[in-house]
Amino acid sequence: MTPGKRVAVTSPQTRLARSRRRARGHGELLRGDPLEAEHAAGLYRAQRRRAVLALVLLFTLLFGLTAVFAVFPALDEIRLLGIPLSWLALGVLPYPAMVLLSGWHLRRAEHVEEQ
Repeated sequence: MTPGKRVAVTSPQTRLARSRRRARGHGELLRGDPLEAEHAAGLYRAQRRRAVLALVLLFTLLFGLTAVFAVFPALDEIRLLGIPLSWLALGVLPYPAMVLLSGWHLRRAEHVEEQ
């Protein structure tokens, strides 16, 4: 083996991902018409605010359930089909709630785009 210049060997996918990252830039929404860029930036900010609200509601639900069961340990004694209510509530309830929350968030985001 002869010493020479070191070459980084990467897969084509890695090179493609790196080139896209450089070309896109960070935080740049649109190039071109400044009025459209300002509109896109405002749309992005409005949707981000709505996403933060959806995340706050999701975390409130998840941590609120655990807080309720921590405050009222007697709820753990209640069993449905032999399974403690706390397990059912923490294992089943969040999923339909997340589906409903995501649908609600999607409708709100689309509503912002329509305005």
